[in-house]
Amino acid sequence: MRVVNKFFDRLLSRRRRYDDLSASIQEHIDERTDELIAEGMAPKAAGQAARREFGNVALIAERSREAWQWATLESTLADLRLILRRLRKSPGFAVTVLLTLAIGIGANTAVFSVLNSVLLRPLPYPEPEQLVSLHLNAPGAPGLSQFRSELRLSASMYLTFERHNHAFQSLGVWGPGTASITGIAQPEQVNTAQVSGGVLETLHVPALAGQWLTAADQDSHGLGRVMLSYGYWQRRFGGDPGVVGRTITVNSQSRVIAGVMPRGFKVVNYDFDLLVPLAFDQTNESLAGFSYRGIARLRPGVSIAEANADASRLINVWMDSWTNGPGSDPHWYTRWKITPAFEPLKQTVVGSILNVLWVVMATIGVVMLIACTNVANLLLVRADGRQQELAVRAALGAGRWRVARELLLESLTLGMLGGAAGVAVAMGGLRLLRAIGPAELPRLNEISLDGWSIGFTLILALLSGLFLGAIPTLRYAPARQRLSVLGATRSASTSRERQRGRNLLVVAQVGMALVLLISAVLMIRTFMAMRNVDPGFSDPASMQVMRISIPDTMVRDPRTVLQMQNNILDKLAAIPGVSSTGFAASVPMSGAEPAWNEILVEGKNDAGDNPPMRLFNFISPGYFHTAGTRIVAGRDFTWTEVYGLRPVSMVSESLAREIWGSAQSAVGKRIREFPGEPWIEVVGVVQDVRENGVDQVSPATVYWPSMVHDIYGPGTFDTRRTVYFALRTPRAGNQSLVSDMQRAVWSVNANLPVTDVSTMQEIYADSMARTSFTLVMLAIAGSMALALGILGIYGVISYAVSQRTREIGIRMALGAKKSELAWMFVRSALLLTGVGTAMGLGAAAALVRLMRTLLFGVSPLDPVTFMAVPAVLVAAAALASYLPARRAAAIDPVEALRTE
Repeated sequence: MRVVNKFFDRLLSRRRRYDDLSASIQEHIDERTDELIAEGMAPKAAGQAARREFGNVALIAERSREAWQWATLESTLADLRLILRRLRKSPGFAVTVLLTLAIGIGANTAVFSVLNSVLLRPLPYPEPEQLVSLHLNAPGAPGLSQFRSELRLSASMYLTFERHNHAFQSLGVWGPGTASITGIAQPEQVNTAQVSGGVLETLHVPALAGQWLTAADQDSHGLGRVMLSYGYWQRRFGGDPGVVGRTITVNSQSRVIAGVMPRGFKVVNYDFDLLVPLAFDQTNESLAGFSYRGIARLRPGVSIAEANADASRLINVWMDSWTNGPGSDPHWYTRWKITPAFEPLKQTVVGSILNVLWVVMATIGVVMLIACTNVANLLLVRADGRQQELAVRAALGAGRWRVARELLLESLTLGMLGGAAGVAVAMGGLRLLRAIGPAELPRLNEISLDGWSIGFTLILALLSGLFLGAIPTLRYAPARQRLSVLGATRSASTSRERQRGRNLLVVAQVGMALVLLISAVLMIRTFMAMRNVDPGFSDPASMQVMRISIPDTMVRDPRTVLQMQNNILDKLAAIPGVSSTGFAASVPMSGAEPAWNEILVEGKNDAGDNPPMRLFNFISPGYFHTAGTRIVAGRDFTWTEVYGLRPVSMVSESLAREIWGSAQSAVGKRIREFPGEPWIEVVGVVQDVRENGVDQVSPATVYWPSMVHDIYGPGTFDTRRTVYFALRTPRAGNQSLVSDMQRAVWSVNANLPVTDVSTMQEIYADSMARTSFTLVMLAIAGSMALALGILGIYGVISYAVSQRTREIGIRMALGAKKSELAWMFVRSALLLTGVGTAMGLGAAAALVRLMRTLLFGVSPLDPVTFMAVPAVLVAAAALASYLPARRAAAIDPVEALRTE
């Protein structure tokens, strides 16, 4: 520390020491002058004699300073001041370079901040490396992959793992849900995280106020408590610390607030309002019900592979311990070949968005390289302009290190200033990313500029400065560079050598720009292909959707629930401008939790030999008409059939073709879920619906009436309590329509909240958000790359024209035509573009294969793209080179020769 203080003391007191030294020298001269005057010498002569005796004042002062100064540091600071003065005298150059670097560095910093927050930064839980996501593989369950990438845990499986595992400190299951809050203000539906025992213990984040839910809360007859998220606590209760212990009404039941979780806490990646305990009835749980997400914390020293092996032995224990009811075979699931597929929790949080982030990062990185090559070209031109100065300095004895240091210091200064400006650009870029980022982007609210991001900016700025300075330094710093001051500008071979370096940089720019443009066009064609896919519904902009949930704590009788839903439909249909209404358990692309099971077909797989899984949906009469989903064969349900519990169903066209060969052949056929159940007639076939997005295969789907017999309770029936209401109206999206819808619902029951109000167009757009985000980022990068590439070509040709002015004058004086001169420069640009295009095509063919998972309906080696993009790039290059070529053709030969 003493050394550091001494360093800064000497550095900051430099000017004072200089002044003291000058004063001391002058004082010594004055004393000798006074002595000579006292001896009788005239004052003027005495002063001159005193100076002669003292010697060379400047030399002595310089030698005195060398005793306590750092020569290298002083020289470097002097160079830095010279560089800053030179930049102030060239504002156009400085602004161009700094703006180019700021955009390149800022864009890279913004994307790195996203990668850092999503991928590199640990999850916000204690010892996150111990956290594991619990899910399963079921390769023997045909059809499941159409709507599920994994098999989740059932309640009975969780209970088995919880009791018998040897690998975990704690584990639990959870699931997203909703709840109606009444009695505070207007009825409100909030997002809930339903958590079993072990979830909060596994995540191990203490409550901000109050306490966690306990084992007593997991009992169906337990304490009836809930916990609040920090956001809901602030929004609804104003952050009142006395909220703990207060009672609120959740789904028409009184619940006590046990505590408040801290700011930013999520259950894995789910942002909730209420934590609600999952109360399992262990005497009535069955093998089925694979709908719960599992998390666990590993014991110290236990690996994920060991945890998978431990859970594998528990699959048989699970089947031995539970059943699906009387007469069922508990080992039926053996044919599914269920195996644990546990993975780090962070991998589950990041999900498939990781590929998108790496593609975007690589894309912006290429833009940075193009920007650097562009700036390097500018610095080469600038160094060429200083060639005589550098030659004079070399002739006066300046060594290679002295020249190299100044050139590198200038580029490093530009890099650091560009990095500082890039931080501001990165802040704006992060705001843009938050605005256009897909909803599936995890940890979106955690994205920020932190120390790692600033460190990345510093490193990138330093590397940029070194790269920018390396080329002019290697060209002008070697000792062999001893140019004749007068002849330097007239050497044709030297001019061609300088031009060759700039040409290589332009070729690299063109090649990299082509790769980005091809990537961007492939994403554009992907987006167009997705837009051309029939999603299974029509005119989404005029289809209004809302979700309503009627919990069994509010209305227990299923028939009464159906009547309420029917009454709501009638009220909605009476709204001015509404032409049709209907409801369904889920609407396409909404992300609603799917229902699914196997289907037995009469005369085909009656014995139930492991038939494929099918997606289920529960709909009201009129829903397909409202959604614009075509009925290909047969008819729709009727309300008489729904209320009468008639054994009717509808199927998707793909399912009809798979089983019966055609849609018409399916009508009148019969299906059922389990052996021994009554057969159910297929009365209609509807067109395929892209339930999971237009880029996903339409799943084979069975549609049931909204009220059906309960397969788990013989003699009982069940109604979907959470449904999406759909309205067909030109008023869709208007706030006045939303107000009319709320009044219609509250006229049936004033305690029913209306949630997830949106148009089908908004849901459709959200389902394409990841593709749109990638498209926008690649389009921005491609546009920047194209602009920088064209500017590079324009700059090189313009500089070539300025350097060859005398040659052009001679050619014109000898009779060369203007068109020939213009074509000479355009041909040069096309040659550079052709070489860069050839290199870029090879690189693009290798690299775009990495985008395969992001593409839809187009091949990574799409011939149209690989022919159209180079053609456009060559045309743009020709246009960019034509302007300086035209200027060259307009040169007056007399003036050109005179200026030389």
